[in-house]
Amino acid sequence: QSDEVLTVIKAKAQWPAWQPLNVRAAPSAEFSVDRHRHLMSFLTMLGPSPDWNVGLSAEELCTKDCGWVQKVVQDLIPWDAGTDSGVTYESPNKPTVPQEKIRPLTSLDHPQSPFYDPEGGSIKLVARVVIERIARKGEQCNIVPDNIDDIVADLAPEEKEEDDTPETCIYSNWSPWSACSSSTCEKGKRMRQRMLKAQLDLSVPCPDTQDFQPCMGPGCSDEDGSTCMMSDWITWSPCSVSCGMGTRSRERYVKQFPEDGSMCKVPTEETEKCVVNEECSPSSCLVTEWGEWDECSASCGLGTKRRHRMIKMSPADGSMCKAETTEAEKCMMPECHTIPCLLSPWSEWSDCSVTCGKGMRTRQRMLKSAAELGDCNEELEQVEKCMLPECPIDCELTEWSQWSECNTSCGKGHMIRTRMIKIEPQFGGMACPETVQRTKCRVRKCLRGPGLEKRRWKEAREKRRSEQARKHADGEQYPVCRLKPWTAWTECSALCGGGIQERYMMVKKRAKTTQFTSCKDKKELRACNVHPC
Repeated sequence: QSDEVLTVIKAKAQWPAWQPLNVRAAPSAEFSVDRHRHLMSFLTMLGPSPDWNVGLSAEELCTKDCGWVQKVVQDLIPWDAGTDSGVTYESPNKPTVPQEKIRPLTSLDHPQSPFYDPEGGSIKLVARVVIERIARKGEQCNIVPDNIDDIVADLAPEEKEEDDTPETCIYSNWSPWSACSSSTCEKGKRMRQRMLKAQLDLSVPCPDTQDFQPCMGPGCSDEDGSTCMMSDWITWSPCSVSCGMGTRSRERYVKQFPEDGSMCKVPTEETEKCVVNEECSPSSCLVTEWGEWDECSASCGLGTKRRHRMIKMSPADGSMCKAETTEAEKCMMPECHTIPCLLSPWSEWSDCSVTCGKGMRTRQRMLKSAAELGDCNEELEQVEKCMLPECPIDCELTEWSQWSECNTSCGKGHMIRTRMIKIEPQFGGMACPETVQRTKCRVRKCLRGPGLEKRRWKEAREKRRSEQARKHADGEQYPVCRLKPWTAWTECSALCGGGIQERYMMVKKRAKTTQFTSCKDKKELRACNVHPC
């Protein structure tokens, strides 16, 4: 009842509200916004109820980058207007004095409330509103767009008559033409838009979603300047009678008034006769009107679609209602072979098949189109190599060598044996164990006393001389086994901790007979670098 409120969005109530959407379409309305009026509010009451309602307040339809939102979907909870204190849908009137501020209902307001929840959970959602942009014309929110002549070249009307849209591109209907960009008799352009709903084949490009046409300002063209631009008709109202012949009506509204400022003479409401039940008898039943058709059961080729209605009142005589509540008819979709594979997006790559080093990983996608449309040759799985940090490599060693000779000629000494590193440890692998081992050895006891030692030394020298004399005699008698001098000692096999050196005496001339079996190569070993590491 405020003089400050101007209604610009008006739609018929959904009554009765319990009808499902497949029986009766949700009410809808069209409205315009501009750079000065870009906040959208609406409210609708729930009836019967004390003062409950749903709605939106100051919903911003302008985006931060000075465009218009494409779609807003809001689920709505009930609010209390603060004018009535009832607690159920059918509570008697009980004015709230003084009036309270509007507030959202909660699940703990009153135990008798239909929204009551003793655990205080979220309140039930009771409605959903969808705001969708169907056309865009004129200016953006707060900027003036480029001149349309800079955006697109001239398009002759006859060039646009032939529709070359591929079958794989599915569009919405064209929006109404915008106002001409020129307000004078200079040549301008007007625009219309459509929305690309689906692109069944990404390899086939889809044409533009905007269309331009030459135009001139009001009064400059041959067209009638008093033409009104009207909205589509809103759904028919229910029949005025529950049985027999009655009337029903529907409305539309002016979307754009004539450019010459004249009044619209096009009717905004029309009425027609309707028949609910031709024979009104005790066995007749009352049904709703048919709802909207469901989607076609086939995605391509021939299918069926259905629509439904509900029984509002059973026959008074208690008999079964004979009216049909479901109706079906055939529907034709595009030929099946024209629809290519429909694939889901690729999944994320799997984990690498190994925990270190080189491995493989995979990703998949699903076939979304029906199997009866034919074979799909697109790959559904991809494999690629993956590389993780190198795997640890443990140390590898050769087998132990033979023990060396004792490092002393008499008394206590030691022998050593060694092994070599074949593979050094890498990337955190197991370290190498010891490569040299020592063990004690004992030769004959060393003789004590200088006289005895001197005698032993002389005996050894005489023995060596006699051996040399014998060998010399053998060599003259059998000049067939001669040895080269000893080679130099090899380098020590370890820098510390005990290693081994070797030297060799090679046969210079070998006997041809078998009686000199001792004539062969000789080898000597000795310990070296025995100091600790």
